[in-house]
Amino acid sequence: MTDILRRAREENVSLVRFLYADHGGIVRGKAAATARLAERIDSGIGHTRAMMAMSMMDELAPVDGMGPVGEVRIKPDPNTFVTLPYAFGAAAMLADQVNPDGTPWDGCARTFLRQAIAELGADGYELQAAFEPEFSLGRRDRADFVPIDESLCYSATGFHLAHDYTIDLVGALNKQGLEVEHYYPELGHGQQEIPIGHATALRAADNHVLLRETVRAVAIRHGLWASFAPKPLPDQAGNGAHLHASLWSHGGNAFADPSGQFGLSRLGHHFVGGVLAHLPALVALTCGSVNSYRRLAPSTWSGAYTCYGPDNREAAVRICSPIGATGSVNLELKPCDSSGNPYLALGGFIHAGLDGIRRRLDPGQPLLADPATLSSSERSRLAVARLPASLPEALDALAADSLLMSALGPLRSAAYLAVKRSEAAHFARHDVGYECYQHWMRF
Repeated sequence: MTDILRRAREENVSLVRFLYADHGGIVRGKAAATARLAERIDSGIGHTRAMMAMSMMDELAPVDGMGPVGEVRIKPDPNTFVTLPYAFGAAAMLADQVNPDGTPWDGCARTFLRQAIAELGADGYELQAAFEPEFSLGRRDRADFVPIDESLCYSATGFHLAHDYTIDLVGALNKQGLEVEHYYPELGHGQQEIPIGHATALRAADNHVLLRETVRAVAIRHGLWASFAPKPLPDQAGNGAHLHASLWSHGGNAFADPSGQFGLSRLGHHFVGGVLAHLPALVALTCGSVNSYRRLAPSTWSGAYTCYGPDNREAAVRICSPIGATGSVNLELKPCDSSGNPYLALGGFIHAGLDGIRRRLDPGQPLLADPATLSSSERSRLAVARLPASLPEALDALAADSLLMSALGPLRSAAYLAVKRSEAAHFARHDVGYECYQHWMRF
């Protein structure tokens, strides 16, 4: 507390934003004035429970316990304090939503991830993770998104055209402790990718929220618009946020085994088995919008089938070859994008993988081809199934998955399903142009 107050004074901070991600995948929050910061760190800021029943369209879904009656507190985590380099006078902290007496509220998404981490820790493991986000950079022209360029994938021209923005973005990320690992112009028009370093699970989700906010804010200050929407332009490549993860125990990577198939340990294979077993339901959390399912299609490198393979970028779960040390082996979940709540996505991923470890699930044979090129009989023989092709299909799979529903709990699961079903119903009444517009505006 003392350190935060000192930094706020020294860095001329007037307002500190308490940020959280809701069930619609939107980053929301309230800001505390620096003069009241000590008090608000202790007590949190009052907030209606109903906000976790709000959709991405600001439409309130009917959820028992999330109506006009009831109060929670947006309580910040002091370990996440950062001064915002793109917003002079402002800082931010990631926040939990707690009951007025300070106890965890069972509608809070960040608390869900905390609980998943604790359950994983009880079995002796810690998850290291990082999201690998893609986004589209362009300009708003009334209701149209106009990409900044039409350059080719990884082309030098793409570097040139986005250079000034990118240099400012890298500087803003690094100043917040978000270590940029790579940057490159991607396949779609105006599409960029900027992965940051891995961290423990909670920090990884926090980092993704801060990254999303930084990408958008720096773009606005350049007179540009940045969107993480899965499919902002129907005829261009979609934006994913591939999830990279590894389990650690006793200081070592528990997924790494040089003698194991593809360098992956038996425990790692069990984890894959759990993820595949729950993946049709899990994508309701990792691909959390109607727009997600325009991206999640066969032969688009989005992982549209329940399969895994070594460096197979069409498999839903890719075993990544080690870079440098053999202990760097990790898993990449392809069907994941930034329209989902990162705390729910990562928490669900942990629960699915842990179930695989506990039940010693066999992931089956690895796939060394694009599953879309196989015949239906070959896919059936290999237990390779098409993932849900729409948000309603994914929500039905989630509702039928007893493990993930139990982990989410009665209030959180009811609210998530209600919010997402309301979004699906809303966009079913409109055309693709309206859908894409609403998503690139909000994500």
